[in-house]
Amino acid sequence: MQPGRSYVSPDEIRALSARSDLWGVALLVHCWGMIAGAVALFALWPNPLTFLLAVALIGSRQLGLAILMHEAAHNALFANRRLNEWAGEWLCGRPILADLPAYRRYHLQHHRFTQTDADPDLALSSSYPTTRASMARKLLRDLTGRTGLKLMAIRLAYHLRLAGEAEDDPAELDLTIGYFVRQLNRGLLANAVIFALLWAAGAWWWYLAFWLLPLLTWFQLVLRVRNIAEHGAVERSEDPFRNVRTTRANWLERTFFAPYWVNWHLEHHLVMHIPARNLPRLHALLVARGLGPRMTTARGYGEVLRLAAARPA
Repeated sequence: MQPGRSYVSPDEIRALSARSDLWGVALLVHCWGMIAGAVALFALWPNPLTFLLAVALIGSRQLGLAILMHEAAHNALFANRRLNEWAGEWLCGRPILADLPAYRRYHLQHHRFTQTDADPDLALSSSYPTTRASMARKLLRDLTGRTGLKLMAIRLAYHLRLAGEAEDDPAELDLTIGYFVRQLNRGLLANAVIFALLWAAGAWWWYLAFWLLPLLTWFQLVLRVRNIAEHGAVERSEDPFRNVRTTRANWLERTFFAPYWVNWHLEHHLVMHIPARNLPRLHALLVARGLGPRMTTARGYGEVLRLAAARPA
């Protein structure tokens, strides 16, 4: 049973949980449209400022693709189940080298064991609060691509380790290597399509500049900020109002750090299958019932980072 059912009626949850294929199409068109628009911005006015702005906008929309894949993992992106799986896999996950089925298994464990020792996401939040110097080093590693390259190396090493553990069993070894090759090939196929489209639109190096560079830099930074905002420097408890945070975001923060209602994270944990667009309505219902003071909230991402870097040096 999801904790939100103790505070919201079944009829209200049913109304908030309605899926929409039209909304799914609109969100994907918006996300990919912003990516195309950022590239077009540089193409029309090529200079260092528009280049940096394009990289930041694309990295933020790569986070947007991760968020829409998260929606698909909860079967909330489209009403049509087959469309939800296909779009979540090929239009959201594979372009950023993510695997929807594997993510779904992992992520549902996070919901079940939030902020406990069995939470697979605990490593992403347990080191906060940290010092300001440590936070600065983490963000610098993200922006310089060191985090992105390290994560890719870890993923490769993980699959190689699985293959090594299976080497005494040829059938299991074939399964492990076959799975890894399939996942790698699917990600490479999606990226090959992006490479071809960017080359056709401008030049081959646009793929490096406007897809791979944002994926290794700005995407890593905003992904870290998102993880900190959701579960960093909150209570280690099973209280659904204290072990997760909702962050209020202005239009600039929604553009660069919190696309597609990802900031309403406490509400998402209360009823995880509600489409993200309806989470503000769930928040309003909870506040109207006097639950606002119980919620862990922040007044913006600046406040989140200050809380997460509040440990004395």
